[in-house]
Amino acid sequence: MKAMIFAAGRGERMRPLTDTCPKPLLKVRGRPLIVWQILNLVRAGITEIVINHAHLGHLFEETLGDGSQFGAQIQYSAEGAALETAGGIAKARHLLGEEAFVAISGDIYIPHFDFEQVKTVLEDSDLWGNPIPLDKRDVAWIYLVKNPPHHPDGDFALNSFSIANEGSPLFTFANIGVYRPQMFDAIAPGEHAKLGPLLREYAARGQVGGEIYRGEWINVGTVEQLEELNTPLAGR
Repeated sequence: MKAMIFAAGRGERMRPLTDTCPKPLLKVRGRPLIVWQILNLVRAGITEIVINHAHLGHLFEETLGDGSQFGAQIQYSAEGAALETAGGIAKARHLLGEEAFVAISGDIYIPHFDFEQVKTVLEDSDLWGNPIPLDKRDVAWIYLVKNPPHHPDGDFALNSFSIANEGSPLFTFANIGVYRPQMFDAIAPGEHAKLGPLLREYAARGQVGGEIYRGEWINVGTVEQLEELNTPLAGR
């Protein structure tokens, strides 16, 4: 399985820090946010990683190189202007191949997420080994978290591991998901496209599975959050 890490965002709310450093390269507890993701992926044996970038993109390539320092093989998908998440995937399709891949935001802090679990969430057969018809297979599997203060209304409901657009309670998309590449066939390379509407389209068809992630998950969105994460653990 390959992985894609989204790193093309501008990080407006983190300015002025992000004027000179891309948000995923800001350090949390001694290492850049994106490196936490890389190390966790490698720990699970997912070593082929694609990183898209736009704002100050050269700094990713200078800092991370070819990934060998982490035991990974990193390829880059450079975007002149950020293409959003689905657009970024579409542009990087030639690097991701034809098998399901995991995609994750480079600016979330999830130090204990076990990527081993993502390898088998999209199956082509049922529990008894019977093939699932193509039009019934999940095209995506996403992880949800409890709604954080900055996003109290949530995004999706969860019914027996099936994602729904409506229902109660609603949970927040954790920006971690596994996707079949065919999901992005209708998006041309270089086209701007968001992932959310695409997920909702397939969820309405009953083709998006998911589960709740209950470990530490922080969407680092403000300078204050970054400073809090970097305070000494003693007294926290």
